[in-house]
Amino acid sequence: MSLTGTPFLCTLIVLSVVALALPLTLWSRVRGPRLLRAAARTLMLLFAQGTAVALVFTLVNNANGLYDDWADLLGTGDHVERAPDLGADGTGGIALRRLPPVRQSFEPAAGPGMRAAGGVRVTRLEGRVSGVNAEVYVWLPPQYDDPAYRHHRFPVVELLPGYPGSAKAWFGPLHVHEQLEPLMRDGRIAPFILVAPRTNLLAGADTGCANVPGTVNADSWLSLDVPRMVMDNFRARPAPEGWSVAGYSAGAHCAAKLAVAHPDRYRAAVSLSGYNDPIGERDSLAARTPALRDANNPRLLLRRAPVPPRVALYLSGQPQDGYEAGVALERIAKAPTTVHVVYIPKSAGGHTMALWRPQIVPAFAWLTQQTGARPVTAGRAAPPRSPSTAGARPAELASGTASPAGAARRP
Repeated sequence: MSLTGTPFLCTLIVLSVVALALPLTLWSRVRGPRLLRAAARTLMLLFAQGTAVALVFTLVNNANGLYDDWADLLGTGDHVERAPDLGADGTGGIALRRLPPVRQSFEPAAGPGMRAAGGVRVTRLEGRVSGVNAEVYVWLPPQYDDPAYRHHRFPVVELLPGYPGSAKAWFGPLHVHEQLEPLMRDGRIAPFILVAPRTNLLAGADTGCANVPGTVNADSWLSLDVPRMVMDNFRARPAPEGWSVAGYSAGAHCAAKLAVAHPDRYRAAVSLSGYNDPIGERDSLAARTPALRDANNPRLLLRRAPVPPRVALYLSGQPQDGYEAGVALERIAKAPTTVHVVYIPKSAGGHTMALWRPQIVPAFAWLTQQTGARPVTAGRAAPPRSPSTAGARPAELASGTASPAGAARRP
């Protein structure tokens, strides 16, 4: 049974009820020598505790999108077929424009939330540049199949989870498509294609979205193989103008790093509770050497760039959890780089899905403006764009304070 499937959850619930009923009904009925009775009662207690722990873990896993399958949980999954040294640009000298189109078949994705808002589809992609072989989830906006937009090319947002984290987490616990679909229909947010590639590529390690020769080429997987596949199979706008990347936690670090490192591939990035130094995630491969840390630190990349990259960054965070990292980028950014920092008070909650879920709508409203993606509605003109509130409403758990001075006025 699937780790995240309903049958497995229901089975655990039934077993937990049985495990509770057994000692209540059989404790005094156990017969035999004292040692045998003690062993039987111990087994009943262990069974009850084991099923309770398994049920709680499964509920937590489903609520936070931590592990996608049994291989991820047990640390046996490996999605890297080869990891050659691809050089500084991550292409390995491959002439990408000369590669034949990548044609993929898709099927409906299974799991919590995957059938909502028109449904999410999935394919397994063999990365011709990166050597990664893994799943990619795609959700299409409501206008995509409308005959009125049959010649329209749509902007794309690549979605990255934290670590550990499932590629499904944005559609499951965060409900990104369910939140945005009605706003896209009404023309309040641009109709983005949402793409969630697997980032958990090696057992027991966070790739840090980095290229590590001989180990993994996660950067090339995310910034080259996945975008190329999407543009070959869907009416997606070309990079960089039509492409953005968003992430939370470790995925937030990746989003900022990918955008700063590859302004020729992304125009904007959204970072929710991220960090700059890869050492912020102790299991990150990008934190294992000083050279890798420097090469994957968006602050250092931005500071050392010979020409400021033309990218827009949206960074939200709480004190000691993303806010300082955002301010550090804001302080060194020079035009045409733009940095928008959103302060979130400690009272909004901790480093959880409950904190990030309400930030999706304001972040995508910001993306609509920054990428120049025009909101469209079926059968009528789109309403004029209005400035993003950056999640200022209390109900959205964001204060909207976007400067160090404003933050200082808050506890």
